[in-house]
Amino acid sequence: MQMTPEHQKHAQNLLDFIDASPSPWHAVAEISQRLKAHGYTPLDEREPWTLEAGSRHYVIRGDSSLISFQPGESAIADSGFRIIGTHTDSPGLRLKPRAAHGSESLTRLGVEVYGSPILATFTDRDLSLAGRLCLRTEGGIETRLIRFEQALARLPNLAIHMNRKVNDDGLKLNKQTELPLILGNLQNEMPPAEQLLSLLAREAQYPRSDILSFELNVYDTQKGAFWGAAGEFFADSQIDNLSSCHAGLTALLDAKTGPHTSVCAFFDHEEIGSESHKGADGSFLADTLERITQGRGEQRGEYQRALTRSLMISADAAHAYHPNFPDAYEPLHAIRVNGGPAVKINSNQRYATDGVTEAYFLELCRQAGISSQTYVHRSDLGCGSTIGPMTAARLGIRTIDCGVPMWAMHSARESAGVLDQLWLAQVLTTHLESHHRL
Repeated sequence: MQMTPEHQKHAQNLLDFIDASPSPWHAVAEISQRLKAHGYTPLDEREPWTLEAGSRHYVIRGDSSLISFQPGESAIADSGFRIIGTHTDSPGLRLKPRAAHGSESLTRLGVEVYGSPILATFTDRDLSLAGRLCLRTEGGIETRLIRFEQALARLPNLAIHMNRKVNDDGLKLNKQTELPLILGNLQNEMPPAEQLLSLLAREAQYPRSDILSFELNVYDTQKGAFWGAAGEFFADSQIDNLSSCHAGLTALLDAKTGPHTSVCAFFDHEEIGSESHKGADGSFLADTLERITQGRGEQRGEYQRALTRSLMISADAAHAYHPNFPDAYEPLHAIRVNGGPAVKINSNQRYATDGVTEAYFLELCRQAGISSQTYVHRSDLGCGSTIGPMTAARLGIRTIDCGVPMWAMHSARESAGVLDQLWLAQVLTTHLESHHRL
């Protein structure tokens, strides 16, 4: 299929979304801003909820996980939920609590590895910091987002003259001793820790003495860009999995109200196992779905009935075929960039798709008028997983795992196809509007 202005406009909107979301806290702030612009109102988990059909709401837990929903026209027990699940976090580097330290004449920042990034891709990049500060205020502890727009830190490579085998053996970095970032020159009479805190205070426009703690993500300041002979590809950070967040959000905002209650969940901590109070393996989704049922005046038994009528799509990026490395793929299940969204299948339930939900996804793609692909991981390689299996097991909801093909997953600079992004949003919209019962 030929690329259209609609595909390009959608992809540019995705790049804008990613560039506005250099941390999971910023991603949730951007999602909530877009939801508010479409009439969604925030709810507080500490307060009672009274909900009406067609109303639009969202709830945030821990600043970096968000669940948005629109109650349907029918009783939830009779129609169930149509759910999209994604995640806001991406692999990378996070500052340690006592990050700044001196080395010779330089201030360096100690980092921890978050998830499983391709560490070598973070070298020689224009890096900066984004995240949240915890501040002392008269009313108690408050959080505030912070982002340095300019390049602030760097991880310079070691020259090849001192690492002669780097092109043969690959770049290997010791996570403790060789990952600290260079922040700047040591300043006279200012300890490194004060140098960092002074930067944070100045950027946040808040007294240094009232900064109690911080959670800071290292991000690449380079903006997203189109590439390829016809601009059919794009590159950016965090395509895994902000591309799915954007597609899920688009679907929720575009879908017509029907009998089902539409839900889109954006979870933090997927890249590190999801075991947290705001991760997909925690109680957030189950708590919210039950609160929605109660807020519509239905009882717990009806909530259990609703789950049996529900369907969830776990949207997470998929591994696109790379022609330079053909032996990395299962030959009959290699998926192509710009070939359409892929349903992901694994017999050991690393993906939650089964035969029935695979058929459902293929039928959604047919109804949406788009191509689909099927991804299976090579049998002699370990297969990654998603939030799909854990949420399916926790809730007892039939679940499909799908995603758009991409290259360089977990790199500081990932790539994907322009066509696939709009197609994923369209199939997710069809899912929210679907009247299928399995």
